[in-house]
Amino acid sequence: MCLEIGNKVAVIDADIRGFVTKINKEEVFVKDSEGMEYRFFKKELVKIEVDQNELSKFSDINNPMLKAKIQPSKKAKKSSFVKDRNEVVMEVDLHAEKLVKSTRGMDNFDILSLQLDTAKQKLEYCISKKISKLVLIHGVGDGVLKTELLYLLNNYPVKYYDASYQKYGQGATEVYVYQNY
Repeated sequence: MCLEIGNKVAVIDADIRGFVTKINKEEVFVKDSEGMEYRFFKKELVKIEVDQNELSKFSDINNPMLKAKIQPSKKAKKSSFVKDRNEVVMEVDLHAEKLVKSTRGMDNFDILSLQLDTAKQKLEYCISKKISKLVLIHGVGDGVLKTELLYLLNNYPVKYYDASYQKYGQGATEVYVYQNY
């Protein structure tokens, strides 16, 4: 299937639809209606707003992804979290200067409220779109934002840890969202 920038596409294994924004060899970048941009392989996407007969021409019965779905999977040890190299990870930088153009006229309470509201919106977005991993970059500071974030996260079906020190340093929290499939 020939994808071009601007094509409307849907993801085969997820409830994500959007428009193609960039194509690099086998990788395709898709932006959804919420403004989130995702990276997929061409074989994971299907072009939509086309006649169904047109789409069936492109279906490949020998596609490895389809074969994997048809064949019964071997029962493995049950785990709450499955690490997948194609896993979608949402990173949210909660530093005030990343959220608004200027913090002029905002006091510390306003900034903290903005940061917590942003974290809550992104967390609820991840839950609604079945994105299992969210990284909240909060910085080190005095720990006020981190404390408030942990209090917020306790109200959701999530598990959280300090994020990778190598990648984020000490100022980030990694959140795993429990999904009911």
